[in-house]
Amino acid sequence: MCGIIGFSGKTDAKSIILDGLKRLEYRGYDSAGIALQKDNTINMVKTTGKVDNLVKIAESNKNLVGNCGIGHTRWATHGVPSDVNAHPHMSSDGKFAIVHNGIIENHAEIKKSLIDKGIKFLSETDTEVIVQLLDYYYDGDIKKTLAKISSMLEGSYALGVLCADFPGSIFAAKVSSPLIIGVGAGENYFASDITAFISHTKNVIDLDDGEFAEITADRVSVFDHNLRDIKKEERKITWDVAAAEKSGYEHFMLKEIMEQPGALKATIEPRIKDGRVSFDELNIDMKKYDRILITACGSAYYAGCVGRDVIEKLCRLHVHTEVASELRYRDPMIDEKTLVMVISQSGETADTIAAIKEAKNKNADVVAIVNVVGSTIAKLADYTIYTWAGPEIAVATTKGYTTQVAVLYMFAVWAAGKLGRIDDKKLKELTNDIKILPERAQRTLDLNTRVKKLADKYYSKQSIFFIGRYLDYAVCLEGSLKLKEISYIHSEAYAAGELKHGTIALIEDGRLVVSVCCYEPLLDKIISNIQQVKARGAQVLALAIEGNKKIFAEADDVLLVPKANELFMAAVEIIPLQLFAYYVAKNNHCDIDKPKNLAKSVTVE
Repeated sequence: MCGIIGFSGKTDAKSIILDGLKRLEYRGYDSAGIALQKDNTINMVKTTGKVDNLVKIAESNKNLVGNCGIGHTRWATHGVPSDVNAHPHMSSDGKFAIVHNGIIENHAEIKKSLIDKGIKFLSETDTEVIVQLLDYYYDGDIKKTLAKISSMLEGSYALGVLCADFPGSIFAAKVSSPLIIGVGAGENYFASDITAFISHTKNVIDLDDGEFAEITADRVSVFDHNLRDIKKEERKITWDVAAAEKSGYEHFMLKEIMEQPGALKATIEPRIKDGRVSFDELNIDMKKYDRILITACGSAYYAGCVGRDVIEKLCRLHVHTEVASELRYRDPMIDEKTLVMVISQSGETADTIAAIKEAKNKNADVVAIVNVVGSTIAKLADYTIYTWAGPEIAVATTKGYTTQVAVLYMFAVWAAGKLGRIDDKKLKELTNDIKILPERAQRTLDLNTRVKKLADKYYSKQSIFFIGRYLDYAVCLEGSLKLKEISYIHSEAYAAGELKHGTIALIEDGRLVVSVCCYEPLLDKIISNIQQVKARGAQVLALAIEGNKKIFAEADDVLLVPKANELFMAAVEIIPLQLFAYYVAKNNHCDIDKPKNLAKSVTVE
């Protein structure tokens, strides 16, 4: 949600910042802007719409020059999308320009106080109070002023600041919002995401909550609220810039769907040693817990629903799933005997962060399943398992989801072994079943070359239902979400046994029902459900296991997946549903990588 970038170097900052904003488009936005500093003057341009609009304006503005600057893509929270509400925001005397990700929760109180002091506001945003505070309290010591006004802010923020009195310097601050520093040779950066500057440097510094930085072309200085210097270690990004580019694919989403066999291999292979699942990250005694709570948002929550069923089946331990945005308000029954597992691709999901804090307040141990190294959730958790999926640029997750599911599978087997619920022979059998999932994922892609033709047939449907049983129902939830996210078609997922309890009233002539039929112990049950909707005029697109001949007599069309362990099918059966959603959205001319109203990393409640 939103993106920021800052740069200080010895070359033209305009092209670098604009390129960085292009790379941040996937995070979701409705306006964009840039401010550059040359000597003691700050110039700024901003506009609604795409970054391409900003590029045209910026390139035609001859005053917009400098080797130091900041940029922003805004997703509206306070105030409508407009040029005035777009970032950066500048003080009335031109002394300061800032960009901000996050929410200032006490902005109304601050704004009233400043208006009482005679300060005029131009925008409707919460962000403008920050630049007005800076201007009001500035006494020539920018670091001191930044620390002072930060203590007055409540909420979350990643800030980038230019001050006209400090040519060549950009300042940054962070609380509960992503911000990372890039360290180059004669040029340095900050951004909300590594992708903004990965083509320039792979050396990064993670800025922690409550820390500040002054960044110039030649150095990065980090300090705390008391202006004491903090020594920070650099780390190196291991993935290449090509991973954040389309590599010949029309959309990032399609590329990332096709990358899933490799992503699953990267997630699984390093954790299998001597035929067993090994988590070096986890130094916990599973026998101390009497229940597990899995919490997350969106697709990560649906991955958790798959994990819930598999962990409970193998570990014979009560496992509960809870949407993170509800957990924090529910006074949940969590204590030191509860293991809380949180899942997030970005590691910056605001509601999931709040859920972690709630769990830790109740003395629970927290295990995080995260993709982004050094993210807020990774730091807050007691234990972190990285998915190692590589960068995921499309807003709608694909490989992020499947690698989360794979980690949950491995955790289930590992924990069952620790609890003595499975013997050594069974443990090795299950481990091998997980190990072959990358091959099964590739076979799934090879089997489903007809998906595009099926999307051509069904793309004009206005409402689509997904039905499945047990683990297949959990997959339906994610398949339905994927379709509605990127195609804007109304879609709902139902446990197939619930059809007769109301939903079947919505089944009418020509309605498309996607039936997931991969959990073979319940195949006869789901076939009965197919017959019920067909009797009411529905068209049925079934997803079944390769070799299942019975399904062809029941469904109008069939997608196939290769056979795998019935507990571990979700990681492969979601892939045809991802492809179906992709091609339906393409036929409907949707902005697939950047769906309307959505953001990659939801950093506000």
